[in-house]
Amino acid sequence: MRTFSRSRLAATVSAIALSSLMACSSMESSVSQPHGAMATYTQPTGKPVVYQVFTRLFGNTNAANIPWGTKEQNGVGKFSDFTPTALAAIKSMGVNYVWYTGVPHHDLVGDYTAYGISNDDPDVVKGRAGSPYAVKDYYNVDPDLANDPAKRLAEFEQLIDRTHAAGMGVIIDIVPNHVARNYHSISRPEGIEDFGAQDDTSVTYAKDNNFYYVPGQDFQVPEPKNGYQVLGGEAHPLADGQFDEKPAKWTGNGSRKAQPDFYDWYETVKVNYGVRPDGSHDFPSLPAGFDTLDYRAHAAFWADKDVPDSWKKFRDIALYWLAKGVDGFRYDMAEMVPVEFWSYMNSSIKMVNPDAFLLAEVYNPKMYRDYIRLGKMDYLYDKVEFYDTLKAIMQGKGDTAELANIQSRMADIESHMLHFLENHDEQRIASPDFAGDANKGKPAMVVSALISRSPTMLYFGQAEGEDGSEAPGFGGPTRTSIFDYVGVPAHQAWMNHGKFDGGLLTPEQKALHSYYQTLLNFSATNPAMQGEYQSLHQVNLDAQKGYHSPLFAFARWQGDDQVVVVSNFSADKSAQLPISLGAALTQRWGVDQNSRFTDALTGQQYQVSVQNGSASIAVSLPALGSVVLVKESH
Repeated sequence: MRTFSRSRLAATVSAIALSSLMACSSMESSVSQPHGAMATYTQPTGKPVVYQVFTRLFGNTNAANIPWGTKEQNGVGKFSDFTPTALAAIKSMGVNYVWYTGVPHHDLVGDYTAYGISNDDPDVVKGRAGSPYAVKDYYNVDPDLANDPAKRLAEFEQLIDRTHAAGMGVIIDIVPNHVARNYHSISRPEGIEDFGAQDDTSVTYAKDNNFYYVPGQDFQVPEPKNGYQVLGGEAHPLADGQFDEKPAKWTGNGSRKAQPDFYDWYETVKVNYGVRPDGSHDFPSLPAGFDTLDYRAHAAFWADKDVPDSWKKFRDIALYWLAKGVDGFRYDMAEMVPVEFWSYMNSSIKMVNPDAFLLAEVYNPKMYRDYIRLGKMDYLYDKVEFYDTLKAIMQGKGDTAELANIQSRMADIESHMLHFLENHDEQRIASPDFAGDANKGKPAMVVSALISRSPTMLYFGQAEGEDGSEAPGFGGPTRTSIFDYVGVPAHQAWMNHGKFDGGLLTPEQKALHSYYQTLLNFSATNPAMQGEYQSLHQVNLDAQKGYHSPLFAFARWQGDDQVVVVSNFSADKSAQLPISLGAALTQRWGVDQNSRFTDALTGQQYQVSVQNGSASIAVSLPALGSVVLVKESH
């Protein structure tokens, strides 16, 4: 177990930048020295729970939600809203890491010229508050989030310290595939060059260019569609349908047109990682067998290699934030960047902090193992397989048997697949377009949180039943907007004007919050969650007439810590039936007639029946009910 002080990390980062990762073993030993007085974070021993919060929305108490409203009209949260009281309330949900979404300085429509920050053109900004994935300056933070924008970086460093003092680690975003169309860092350290500063703009591609170009053509703002008006039609001196970019750059999602489509990621430009326009690579390949080697071997491999300039720039960005005390990163659209870069990037990070939490957004199941084993990712989103299947089941369209099939297919990497039911990209469970009822998330959350060794992620407002119904501007309803200044009603009720005691929640919301709190703390602390898994689905389909698709059962155990989980996804039918453990598990656990199980969610006790060597537990599940049955020691 390692702890890291900011001063020690800063010194180590400087050493790495100078030595280009050549002295691998000495560097690792240098970061294991005792830490200083500054608050640090120690990696949890249990199963990680991540709390994702959209930082500018968290502390906002304004409920106006005027479409396209300014921050003065609709309000904006600050770093200072994450008080010790707020952080303790987050920690009480079993949370180990806080993912502060939207921290790096991104484009927005607001005047910060008094602080040396140039105005951003609303023609290439989505929303008024701006997309957090159109980063303008990787070496500073969003000025909206600071009480004093001149001291915004110091205010974020103070938040890092408060989070560590509360016993949680800090995760921020790195968006490697693209940057804001007008990227310009005014905060970069001495010796660091801006993206594109040395690019040869006369050619489409060059290995050390940071961007791709459309030589001889100027950028044109996309033609709006579906009645879209910049800033909702409000007059603005820069909202003139023009943006000066000569020559045009490729757009973030890969569009090679000087005028991208309105539905392209037109607010961003794609970063060049040494991938030629024909798809071939202008960098070394990892030798065969490197999927079995650790980050030290990967760092040593890259130490003497000539890599594209963009690789070095993003490595320097990551090391900069590690030196500030950040404990990990969530990588946006990681699969749009070559695996070899991730080997270079993540091994660089792990040489500084072996316990850094590295989470990637990857949606191609065929690539999962490469990004984990070659790219040295700790965790990937389990969306395309697990989340999408759970969503269909919650909507009454899926078969719970597929959950068991997914776990079988993922058996070799299941501990690396982060589970979630909500995040900033996905619809809120309570929204009519998803489930229409936050309670439909309860059995899904039980299964999602307990079925594997993977981390669990909770999105802010989820445990309070937020429905995402606001339509405040560029962002539409069903998802809480990431583009606009907006208040989040259910979250604001839990926040209760800074008390964070749920004082304004309805009784139903309070019950939901308590349910999540109990479940996630169990997930984070019960040793069985770090142990083995066995589906009980097929054995119960074979053994029980009343067991069918809306039900799903599985077992988890580690040593004498033994748990049976049963969930009922039906929204209108209860279930009363015996759940069979099967003969093999009955024998393995030593279950007999005297065994007792206690539901971790309610405290209710259950007896066991054993016939023909197979134990069963009679359970009674209401609609949308679950039991988490913990075997008591004799």
